[in-house]
Amino acid sequence: MSNHTPTNNAEAIAELRNLLGDRLSTGSSVLEIHSHDEAHTTPALPDAVVFPDNANEVSGILKICSKHGCPVIPYGIGTSLEGHIVPHRGGISVDTSRMKKVLSVNEKDWDAVVEPGVTRTELNEALRTSGLMFTVDPGADATLGGMAATRASGTNTVRYGTMRENVLALEVVLPDGQIIETGTRAAKSSAGYDLTRLFVGSEGTLGIMTKLTVRLFAQPETVSAATCVFDTIEQAVDAVIMAKQMNIPMARIELLDELQMKGMNLYNPDMPMPEKPHLFLEFHGTEAGVAEQVSMFESVCEEFNASDFKWASKTEERNRLWQARHNAYYAGKALRPGCDGLVTDCCVPISSLAQCIAKTKKLIESSNLIAPLVGHVGDGNFHLLILVEPGNKEELQRANDLAGSVSQLALEFGGTVTGEHGVGLGKRKYMEDEHGAAYALMGVLKKAIDPNNIMNPGKLVTVN
Repeated sequence: MSNHTPTNNAEAIAELRNLLGDRLSTGSSVLEIHSHDEAHTTPALPDAVVFPDNANEVSGILKICSKHGCPVIPYGIGTSLEGHIVPHRGGISVDTSRMKKVLSVNEKDWDAVVEPGVTRTELNEALRTSGLMFTVDPGADATLGGMAATRASGTNTVRYGTMRENVLALEVVLPDGQIIETGTRAAKSSAGYDLTRLFVGSEGTLGIMTKLTVRLFAQPETVSAATCVFDTIEQAVDAVIMAKQMNIPMARIELLDELQMKGMNLYNPDMPMPEKPHLFLEFHGTEAGVAEQVSMFESVCEEFNASDFKWASKTEERNRLWQARHNAYYAGKALRPGCDGLVTDCCVPISSLAQCIAKTKKLIESSNLIAPLVGHVGDGNFHLLILVEPGNKEELQRANDLAGSVSQLALEFGGTVTGEHGVGLGKRKYMEDEHGAAYALMGVLKKAIDPNNIMNPGKLVTVN
């Protein structure tokens, strides 16, 4: 493993300046932007930030950094939630925001080729007249490169899958500067190791993605969204389980607990809702198909005492509904104005979800903290927003302890400590408990691909 020293980093910066000119910055405001993400990880400044325009420049950057043993931290737009892009060992932050071309849209094959700096909304805007759409929606308007690196998912996952299912092929620059391609645009392949899936979710620890081929879907003829109310979370989860068993093709199915709904009312006073557990739903298909899905789902929910069904079929009504859901973070913070929010997530088999949430509620009560809950209930994935007084170290420690207890609880139920946020720095300590001997194998792969440990060092895996 190379030693990362200020001298080595300075030498690397001098060479990088010759390569990139004014697209290398050491300005204090630029360094500060790249020192943190949305997590509570302690910020750390990179030594410099570079803004490449293409894969060849990324290759040049990595060749220089490899030669000097200088850490490299890939950066998308900074919306990650576990300290993924914090340069806690210094080094070079590689910002791919200038690499934002939609290179091709292949309508007959239902795929698109994009550069890593393209955001999901930018891609969908480019697809608007094609009749196709990109479906992975983590809430934040993240870049496709960042979404692939963290194996992102979101509200549409229950029907359309995560980034794991929706990335077909990659162009990746390895730590030594070599450019490789993984996967093809073919619908399937049995040719060797699945290297695309190795890099999807690698969190910048193995290389930098410079091109992605992503799967597209047809824009639905009819979309209908709704909310409904339950007396208990268990009833809401059981209704979803039965709907899935009946193979009702839900496009979105989101759970918000009673505390989150209280925050929603504070944040959105013009659209008051009962302060009870809610499901937010969406159905896609033909007009007749959606009508059938809606009827079937209502019949299921009646068995679990659902009430207050409110349907939205007009675009502006649906957008208003889902904007409220996407603003759940800010609505949750309205429960304690001026607070900070520590966000955590986990995922368990859906059959265990209600029981896991019930035990999580007891942990929250014992912590004496406020922590509203939202979840992608169709996937068994839920999130807590733990509210913390700024600067209150004791309260922050309790919040971290609560997040840790929820992670351990998820493992006890046969789940994972993160369904979609990723590992970064924040959840690395749970990896051995979750993966056992397989975690050591991840370290072997890391060493094989990045022997000098320059790629996002200290994240995801432990390298000795």
